[in-house]
Amino acid sequence: MNRKHNPTLTSNAKTLRKNMTKEERHLWYDFLRSYPVRFIRQKVIDNYIVDFYCTKARLIIELDGSQHYEEKGLLKDKIRTSRIESRNLTVLRIPNNEINTNFHGVCEYIHWLVNELSDNPPCQD
Repeated sequence: MNRKHNPTLTSNAKTLRKNMTKEERHLWYDFLRSYPVRFIRQKVIDNYIVDFYCTKARLIIELDGSQHYEEKGLLKDKIRTSRIESRNLTVLRIPNNEINTNFHGVCEYIHWLVNELSDNPPCQD
């Protein structure tokens, strides 16, 4: 059977939801949690746990810390992104420092992207 996710990762996802990074907490509690289009935290997709997922826009948001910019991290992320995008999903990678220094701009971009990707966007600007 071709599953959409690996059920053995569900307990790991629950743990990650309870132990979000500072940047994940900021984005979740100060924007995504009350956003008019539903986002899910730490969603299992295929053999991966993604930071945030919006079903309506088929959008995944990944917040990247410094380990993602080392050679090994870049390669793993490239493979991961390619596999996830093969499921007709869009992956948005946001560096943690953008959350810390340009939070308003990040939120505006997420809103714009949800509008672009959704059949029925939450609101027209």
